Amino acid sequence: MSTVIIRPASSAWLHLGDHLVRLREYTDLLHTLSLHRISVRYKQTSLGVLWAVLQPLLMMVIFTGVFSVLAKMPSEGAPYALFAYTALLPWTFFSTTVANATNSLVTHTHLITRVYFPREILPITYLIAGVFDFAIGFFVLLGLMAWFHVPLTLQMWNLIPVIALLAAWSLSVSLVLAVVQVRFRDIGVALPVLLQLWMFGSPIIYPLSALPESWRTWYLLNPMAGIVSSCRDILLRGVAPDPVPLRFAMIVTVIALPIAYLFFKRAEATMADLI
Repeated sequence: MSTVIIRPASSAWLHLGDHLVRLREYTDLLHTLSLHRISVRYKQTSLGVLWAVLQPLLMMVIFTGVFSVLAKMPSEGAPYALFAYTALLPWTFFSTTVANATNSLVTHTHLITRVYFPREILPITYLIAGVFDFAIGFFVLLGLMAWFHVPLTLQMWNLIPVIALLAAWSLSVSLVLAVVQVRFRDIGVALPVLLQLWMFGSPIIYPLSALPESWRTWYLLNPMAGIVSSCRDILLRGVAPDPVPLRFAMIVTVIALPIAYLFFKRAEATMADLI
C-alpha cells in the first residue's frame, strides 16, 4: 500500500516532477472520469451529441446575419459563414472547457473531501470532453468547406500543433480559475460575462488584419488571437500560419502553463479545507 505525503503548500513548487509522476499513476482514473464526462454530457438530451455542433452553427448563423449582412464586416475574401465558423470552433472549445473546468472542483466536493487523487484530474477531464466536441464540430467544418468549395491542402497537418496549443492554453486558464473559484465563488457568476468580453477581444467576428497596427502587440498577448488567426490561415487560405501571432501565442502559453500548474498544486494542500 503506497503512502501519500501531503507537503506544505509553501514547498509545492519544489516538487513539480513528483506531481507529474503521481499524475501519471492516476491515468486509469483520468481515463474513467473522462469517459464518464463524455457519456453523461448529452445523455438525457433529445439531440445528444448534436449539441456539440449546434452551438457553433447557431452562432455562425447569427454572426453571419448581423455582422456580414448588416454590419458588412470584412472576411478577407472568404464566405463569412465559413470565416465565422472557423473561429467559433476553437473559441467554443476554449470557452466551454474553461466554463466547465472552472466549476469542476466545487461541483465535486464529495470526492475532494473524502479521497485523495491529483485534483487537476477534474479540470483535465473537462478538457478531454472538449476535445471530443471539437472533433465532432471539425467534421461539420469539413462539410462547410466542401459546400463553399474551399479545398483541403497539406497545410491541414499544421492544425495539430495549433490545436495542441489551444488545449494547453485552455488548461492554463482552467487551472487558475478553478482554484480561484474555490475561494471566491463570484468567479462562477462573472465568468459568462468575462468570456463574452474575451470573445469580442479575439478575432472571432472580424479578421486580425482589421486591427490597427499600433494595437497589434498588446492584442497578440491574448493567445486566442494567434490561435484563431492560425486556424484561418491553414483552413481558409491554405498557407502556413503567420509566424508572428502564432509565436506570441506559443510564448504566452509556454510561460503560463507551468505557472498555472504550480499555482494549482500550491493551492491543492488546503483545497479540501476551503471547499
